Amino acid sequence: MLPNDYQPERYQELLNEKVAAVLSSFKALDAPDPQIFASPPHSFRMRAEFRVWHDGEDLNFVMFERDRPRDPINISVFPFGSPRIQAALSPLRVLLQGNEILRTKLFQIEFLSTLSDQCLVTLIYHRKLDEEWLREASEVEQALDIKVIGRSRGQKLVVSEDWVTEKLQVEGLPYTYKQPEQAFIQPNATVNQEMLSWACQQARYTDKDLLELYCGIGNFTIPLSKHFRRVLATEVSKVATRAAQDNLVLNGIDNVAFARLAAEEVTQALNGEREFRRLKSLEPPLNDYDLATVFVDPPRAGLDQDTTRLCQKFNQILYISCNPLTLIDNLNDMSQTHRLEALAFFDQFPYTHHLECGVSLIRRGSHESID
Repeated sequence: MLPNDYQPERYQELLNEKVAAVLSSFKALDAPDPQIFASPPHSFRMRAEFRVWHDGEDLNFVMFERDRPRDPINISVFPFGSPRIQAALSPLRVLLQGNEILRTKLFQIEFLSTLSDQCLVTLIYHRKLDEEWLREASEVEQALDIKVIGRSRGQKLVVSEDWVTEKLQVEGLPYTYKQPEQAFIQPNATVNQEMLSWACQQARYTDKDLLELYCGIGNFTIPLSKHFRRVLATEVSKVATRAAQDNLVLNGIDNVAFARLAAEEVTQALNGEREFRRLKSLEPPLNDYDLATVFVDPPRAGLDQDTTRLCQKFNQILYISCNPLTLIDNLNDMSQTHRLEALAFFDQFPYTHHLECGVSLIRRGSHESID
């Protein structure tokens, strides 16, 4: 996303074009009319990363066009970035340029910010970092009121903390999230709030239990827990799982259990094909769950065939997708057993062709829980 992509006067037109490009494929599956959730036209990205370009004494943050990878484009302003990123961009560049210890072999910079006005900056190097680097980075942290991390191959130095705390509003309720560096975070927090509210509004079998795959740091888990008797949430990343446990405590949630399992492992466990030591301490035990709804937010590749078949055993499938094409592929299979009850489009990535989708599917002719 480069500065010349910024066309706020065309925002609604570009969003309409994105929706039109995929809507016919959903209509072919008898989808209802979609709800469409727009983004703010500027200052919407909570995350950003830039290469660092050294030219003599000059240091700049740059990006590249895909077909011109050797021609850096200086980023002096970044209207897509959150107010916190925009405020830090120029003074941070000046401080880094004037500090030999911090600038030497620095090649990338990453920002993670929040609606709650916090900002974490990761500086990535082609050299080993030391205590001298830590002292200088601490000065930058204090001067700009940001959090700073240094990384190089096999090394991570944290000046104060390696996470930010986000506060979101969902269905009129406040939620607090610990968001660690290097965990997946939804990039557009305003639209994320809309996604969370939409998912909660779709909950059908609220007297039963929810299975969530790819739960990450608990982004959807936390508010969805208000709508189900119990939640079993699974995630393979250790960093994300630890943050998800912290987020339960931060929000006073006591009806969620986390299991560090990949989606294919969950399928094996529920089908009785394999026992996992990681599930032996699960409370309540797996067999005690009355799972009627499954929630998935998979990577861009979508669901594999085994996970798709697992989802088809549930009364309700709630599916958030960052790739309409793989979602439609999965829906072609799921529509054999489920009807498409609700469709939503979320503009997480304005001024790009990317479009986030949400669907709710109900199993045809059945009101029973998972087989």
